[in-house]
Parts: sequence; structure tokens; C-alpha cells
Amino acid sequence: MGVHDVSIRGESIRLGQFLKLADAVDQGSDVKSLLGAELVTVNGEVEVRRGRQLHFGDQVVVGRTSYLVTAAG
Repeated sequence: MGVHDVSIRGESIRLGQFLKLADAVDQGSDVKSLLGAELVTVNGEVEVRRGRQLHFGDQVVVGRTSYLVTAAG
């Protein structure tokens, strides 16, 4: 499976925005149910807040898929 790098432009991004950017959800409204089901971890801890700020190097796991927050080139 591996880790999918997802580049962001600023120094941080909210978790809900990141999940859309990474194509982990089809639409923004899917974020709430995904988080409510406790299916998302950030750096190994379950996260339920869509507004959680992510920074470079943070690892987000959704189900069996892992994403790494990286800086845009």
C-alpha cells in the first residue's frame, strides 16, 4: 500500500480540507460521518475534529490508506 504524499501550499491545513484534497472522501459532507465513525487517525491517534490543524510531516490514516502531509514543491 505505502504512504501517499499529499502536498499543501500553506504551513497548515484543516483535516476536513485535507481529506478532500487527498481524495479520501468523495465530497465534503462525507467528512463528518467518516470522523464520527472514528475511522481517521492523525499521528496514530483517533481524530474526530474536522478542524484539526495538520502540518508538514503529519500522517493521516483513513481505513487502510495512509497519507503524509508534505510541502508543495
